[in-house]
Amino acid sequence: MAGKKHTIVLLQETASQATRTFSDFETVQEALNGICQLYEQRLKALNPGQRNITYDITELYAFIDQLGDLCCMVYNGQGAYEPHNKQWVKDKVYHHLKKMAA
Repeated sequence: MAGKKHTIVLLQETASQATRTFSDFETVQEALNGICQLYEQRLKALNPGQRNITYDITELYAFIDQLGDLCCMVYNGQGAYEPHNKQWVKDKVYHHLKKMAA
């Protein structure tokens, strides 16, 4: 997994451009945590009476897929940011969560 590379998450929740936001993270790992936390916040909002909420990776993937757009811009150490799409995010999230569970 990438080291300490500054990462900007560009997110559009729906097809509407009015839902565009960005988040700034010091590392790729922090950005991946932020994406997972966004999904967990959505689950809590949808299930306000539930104390413990669990989900599996396929549900997280479905959340990522239903977003209007998601892109991670990762600093390459040479003065530029490299864009990464939803599939890259899903691959990185899988390995990130697997590493955390180990």
